[in-house]
Amino acid sequence: MQAARGASLSDAHTGPESDVRPVRWAEFATVAVLLLVIDQLTKLWAVATLVPGQPQELIGSVLQLNIIRNPGAAFSTGTGFTWFFTTLSIVATIGVLWFARRARHRGWAFALGILVAGISGNLIDRLLREPGFYVGHVVDFLQLPNWPIFNVADMCINVAAVMIVILSFKGIGLDGSVDGGAADKAKDKTEDASEGEAT
Repeated sequence: MQAARGASLSDAHTGPESDVRPVRWAEFATVAVLLLVIDQLTKLWAVATLVPGQPQELIGSVLQLNIIRNPGAAFSTGTGFTWFFTTLSIVATIGVLWFARRARHRGWAFALGILVAGISGNLIDRLLREPGFYVGHVVDFLQLPNWPIFNVADMCINVAAVMIVILSFKGIGLDGSVDGGAADKAKDKTEDASEGEAT
């Protein structure tokens, strides 16, 4: 059966709505849950196995296992404001979940899943670990030379940040659309710079 002007019924339904991609909940949730479980299991292992002040070599002196309890943020800053970092983590987690419901691009689903795993991994520590609810200390146990001791959740946050920067630089939106304008502007700047050097 044909629609008006010879177009098929299937063609009649094509339009902006038919191009909308499904939300990538499965990818987002799988990545988030998997990395959160890994973070919590490694912390449980570190607490049960490692002794504070007695680092152990994992990959020579490049990567050592050295457990500490961090009440603050990176580089042990803000150690007296654990409650603030807990509140900030809760707000950030809600924000990431809000953005995730709009993610229709696999890259964004992975990036946001990794990010929420990192934020919530340390949030669980602040909520449930000693010295008490909402002011718990984060378990850190991975140490690189000349770098603050960190954990799997910290790694997730940094990896997600890099992914988000790359996706944004490429002009890829949460819905999977590509902003060609961003790439064109970068190209124009490069061409202008080349012309300036030529003159």
